[in-house]
Amino acid sequence: MSKLKKVYPFAAIVGQEEMKKGLLLNAINPKLSGILIRGEKGTAKSTAVRALAALLPEIEVVADCIFGCNPDDAASMCGSCRERLAAGETLPRTKRRMRVVDLPVSATEDRVVGTLDIEQAIKKGEKRFEPGVLAQANRGILYVDEVNLLDDHIVDVLLDSAAMGVNTVEREGVSFSHPANFILVGTMNPEEGELRPQLLDRFGLCVTISGILDPALRVEVVKRRAFFEEAPEDFVVQWEGEEEKLRRQISQAMGLLPKVSISEEMLYMIAQIAIEMGVDGHRADLVMMKAAKTMAALNNREKVSKEDVQQSVDLALLHRMRRKPFQELGIDRQKIQGVMSKN
Repeated sequence: MSKLKKVYPFAAIVGQEEMKKGLLLNAINPKLSGILIRGEKGTAKSTAVRALAALLPEIEVVADCIFGCNPDDAASMCGSCRERLAAGETLPRTKRRMRVVDLPVSATEDRVVGTLDIEQAIKKGEKRFEPGVLAQANRGILYVDEVNLLDDHIVDVLLDSAAMGVNTVEREGVSFSHPANFILVGTMNPEEGELRPQLLDRFGLCVTISGILDPALRVEVVKRRAFFEEAPEDFVVQWEGEEEKLRRQISQAMGLLPKVSISEEMLYMIAQIAIEMGVDGHRADLVMMKAAKTMAALNNREKVSKEDVQQSVDLALLHRMRRKPFQELGIDRQKIQGVMSKN
């Protein structure tokens, strides 16, 4: 019997602190609407996503449900599980790790949202649904590599489901809905083309990463990777202590998040930053507020501090800045410091 493939530990990833921070914030608070990771190939993007899933606590699911519904949360269940519960049935339970579901660039809309058997619906009045990627990703991580190469309409569907937590399929007047709560992680290489600004804005957080330029750190990357490839079990054991610390920190932050409060003063600071940076709409303010609260929970605090806001600014604003054609994404940090120093 073959052993399960070992996953590279999250704690062992060298550098890329902004990417790791953005992923942790989304794991603690899936309502942040996902993260877009922009960067060249070979910068540990997919490694970090799979490593994050291995860090997260096991989830309890309805054992025979294709959507992996939470047996303790009727509000987020699919229609079938709700009906069974209402009929007095005790739903079978099991525990499993959070899944990482990959979405291929060539995916069609039917592959993403699923399909309805129209003939069955018309002849027998039964809704027979063939699940798609969004069904598999419910209560997991949906990983979309090269999201900028996907059809815009597919990206729209993904972002809608990520924001609403529901996927609805409609064909010939027949509709079917199911829960689609997932952490959306998109990656892209900007050299291969950008996402439209309207789509960029829908990602909660965004980070741009690049290869490490410090020779000592690059050597450390090579040494760790070589050790992992030669003796994965030994490498994982070596990092288990650090991984366990991170697991405890994530679990503690998840429990603390509902108790975190943000003062009027911090909300005004967030609004002022958004105004000064010239971002469109109000989504930036909302995301900054949610990210700052999640940052406070990650730092084991019940009140949002100026530091929490500061640590959230880059992640929430980088992709929302107005810019001219061919201008690189970037943030004027002097402006931000000016706003923060007045508060």
